[in-house]
Amino acid sequence: MLLIERYLLRQFVLSVAAVAAILLMVGLGGLLVDLMSDIARGQVPAALLLSQLGLRSLQVLPLLMPLALFVGLLLAVGHLYGDSEMAVLSSVGLGPQKLWRPLLLVTLPVAAIVALSSLWLAPAGARIARDMIETANRSFLVAGLEAGRFLELPGRAGILYVGELSSDGTRFRQMFVQSERDGRLDVITARDGEIFFDEETGRFLRLRDGFRVEGTPTTKDFRLMRFDQNEVRIPDREVEAEADEIEARRTNDLWMQTDAPARAELHWRIATPLLTLALGFLAMPLGRGEPRQARYGRILAALLIYINAMALLMLGKGWLATGTLPSWVGLWWLLLPMALLAGWLFRTDGRLRRPRPVAA
Repeated sequence: MLLIERYLLRQFVLSVAAVAAILLMVGLGGLLVDLMSDIARGQVPAALLLSQLGLRSLQVLPLLMPLALFVGLLLAVGHLYGDSEMAVLSSVGLGPQKLWRPLLLVTLPVAAIVALSSLWLAPAGARIARDMIETANRSFLVAGLEAGRFLELPGRAGILYVGELSSDGTRFRQMFVQSERDGRLDVITARDGEIFFDEETGRFLRLRDGFRVEGTPTTKDFRLMRFDQNEVRIPDREVEAEADEIEARRTNDLWMQTDAPARAELHWRIATPLLTLALGFLAMPLGRGEPRQARYGRILAALLIYINAMALLMLGKGWLATGTLPSWVGLWWLLLPMALLAGWLFRTDGRLRRPRPVAA
């Protein structure tokens, strides 16, 4: 590589890395808010906060990295024009088209990261996150219950207390459960018991040798029952949506499936790295500016281009999932025009004007 190419590569990398760090922090903040909301609704155990945050961050990489590349390159190229560095390079025959090597050395790794995340890491993270929550549903320890401490049930469905708890969190002694529904109070105590999981109906407590008191606190309408064994259902997290289940499927499995939602998800995973490549080559011609021109106005233009491209991709994914578009069309109706536009702008922007012949 030429010395100037190494300099430009360093500038491009630093700019893209800085923008990526900022976007990732903003994205993690949004994920944290959503995760805390899920924890408050009882969908996710509080003990899994950090692990779920890390796994869910893999799913936002295909969305944030293309924008980080696009904005970072626009700022770096705008800096070159603003400081008249590009004018100096053009004067020695290194126009924008001749700078394809440092641009490619930045764009290709970012596109590879997006492809790796979209095709493998994000689905694997979704599966691991789902399995961790399912495992947590089978143990009180992961759900945050400790012996001798009161715990609020998911969705504010009641209060739970145990005096002793086994090492694996599935068996207990001295159980106390209080719940309320439609104004009626239900209090259950038991000498011992265990938690078990049914694949169809969810989690249950199997209680032995206990009492149950049920009634309305404002009246004297109470019933007292004693039981040798009783099973109480524990409110579980909401049923996983079909879209979330498809996002967790392996890419190899999606290749073998012919239903519309699976094909739509496959086209989406392929489209994100290709969109990254197109945005990377669009950054060079769109970053052109005058020395005294405002540099940060390009960020707004980059956001608008990125938002519109992502909105059209999501719209196309929805059309594919519902069968409005045939699967063979995919998302190529957007990717191919963007790629052609990026190539044409990059090539025409890199042409240096030929000197005019001097009149005799």
